[in-house]
Amino acid sequence: MLGTVNTPFNDDRVALLADLFRLLGDPTRLRIVLACVSARSAVGAIAESLGLSPSLVSHHLRLLRAARIVRAEREGKQVFYTAADQHISEMLAGMLEHVEEPVADWQRDA
Repeated sequence: MLGTVNTPFNDDRVALLADLFRLLGDPTRLRIVLACVSARSAVGAIAESLGLSPSLVSHHLRLLRAARIVRAEREGKQVFYTAADQHISEMLAGMLEHVEEPVADWQRDA
């Protein structure tokens, strides 16, 4: 459960969470993660689908793997990437659902 005003979050946990959001705050990395959530994909397939170079995708995937946002599965010479776990998939699905919600009247006036 999330902390409350009377029970502050542990600073180390907050820093880790901030790092995760910083990584996901980059539009290119976020697009790569979303590609990995929707299907298990190789670097070349991700690069082609997003119109990026394979070397750029590989660079971003290294950062995302280090942060445990995606994981790699080797099959022979090919490496496939997918969301690291259900938490990542559910968080992104929830956030996408949030941004697609219509804006309420009370929010327009703020």
